[in-house]
Amino acid sequence: MASSTVPSSQPPRPPRPNLVFRQLRGARSPAEFAAVVRRAAREIGERVSCDARYVHRVEAGEIRCPNYAYERVFLHMFPGRALTDLGFAPRSSVRGRGTRAVGDDRPPARTENPANATTENSEAYEPYETQDRYDTYDTHDHEESDVLRRAFMTGGGATVAAASLSPYGFATDASAAQRAVRRPGASDAGALEEAVRRIRLLDDRHGADGLYRRAGAPLRAAYALLDAGTTRQRTADRLYAGAGELAISVGWLAHDSGRFDDARSHYAEALATARVTGDPGVEAHAFCNTAFLARDAGRPREAVRAAQAAQRAARPLGSPRLMSLLALREAGGWAGLADRAGCEQALARAHAYFQRGRAEADPEWMSFYGEAELEGLEAQCWSTLGDWPRAARHARRAAELQDPHFTRNIALYTAELADDLARGGRPDEAATAGMRVLDLLNEVQSSRVRTMLAGTSRVLLPHRRTSEVSTFLDRHASLPRVP
Repeated sequence: MASSTVPSSQPPRPPRPNLVFRQLRGARSPAEFAAVVRRAAREIGERVSCDARYVHRVEAGEIRCPNYAYERVFLHMFPGRALTDLGFAPRSSVRGRGTRAVGDDRPPARTENPANATTENSEAYEPYETQDRYDTYDTHDHEESDVLRRAFMTGGGATVAAASLSPYGFATDASAAQRAVRRPGASDAGALEEAVRRIRLLDDRHGADGLYRRAGAPLRAAYALLDAGTTRQRTADRLYAGAGELAISVGWLAHDSGRFDDARSHYAEALATARVTGDPGVEAHAFCNTAFLARDAGRPREAVRAAQAAQRAARPLGSPRLMSLLALREAGGWAGLADRAGCEQALARAHAYFQRGRAEADPEWMSFYGEAELEGLEAQCWSTLGDWPRAARHARRAAELQDPHFTRNIALYTAELADDLARGGRPDEAATAGMRVLDLLNEVQSSRVRTMLAGTSRVLLPHRRTSEVSTFLDRHASLPRVP
């Protein structure tokens, strides 16, 4: 995006840390506080994609005044206080700063309604939520998203691909990824990071099946940006990390929709990208997902080795929660090898790391990993080992603990519960759990969940004379086929 040639009327000021907001967070980690913000948003019907990075940026003073959606959420969380009481600058103070110095990477001056501007609303201002172009935004915040989208559309291939996200998925037109790409900058790296967040958010809510084919364009655009090169090392590092994380996210969409060969290729691509820049975080993530894929594909020994490689890469990062998840990946491999002792040892490590709590070093992509996921993955281990009652206990607890935001995971844990109950000789309870999963399939598109339900229905066939089982089987049989 070309910078304005009009000199700035004010010298750039370093951000002033928001110490008030930091005090309000208290002893909670940024990730834990972000979860509280998201929960508060749901209470008042708002949707914000708050994460640890957003909290860090608020506390660092980089976000001087939040957008309207976040404002409503924060005022709900802290009744009786104004934004200034929370350490933010008055909204009026961030208006009128549309002019920029040459080389400034912030968005240009804009108006709230360029089509019919008035004296009151035509004053130029920078985006309230951020002082650069790559901060987290929420598509449900209509007051801000259109302006941000226009800013993205003026950038290169990856920014266009990231901005073309519809409320449900990605634009099917891949031409954005095929265009000639100028030399990328920080805004492109930010758009790439945002594309990764959007994929994860949509997958959490709806599952992978409807997203995978649409995610190719942003991924191709990401690697086009890497080929174009950049002169700033920080920007290059962000682009490589973003491309690696995007490859993992697209790989997961392939994985969850049953395209194992495609997933393996994307994970290998992410691993190669991490190795190019020596990024242990992306390397650990790629090995983590490779281990999960190997387990699902019936290669348990590979799952163990990949999980162990992930732990070696992750150890210097200082995230006990990451080490906990990786130990669970290893436990799944041992279970697949029918090595109960190895599985139990890995599970013990997973619980020990988990009990250390959250840390500043926890990766952003691990927002899904809490007690519910710990219980769900342990349930899968016991199920693989054939201990159905124990598996059912953990699966039931996973479904009960899961944050409602993660609709797909609730469906997954409940499907696991149904299967464990069916195989454990409790057909009526299994049918009841299966019905709950069928209700969730109106929102979730996941081949993994459908495959599990199909297996459960086969186990329940001998019990068809029971009314609950018959009702479940009939409804399952009426599911439309997924192309």
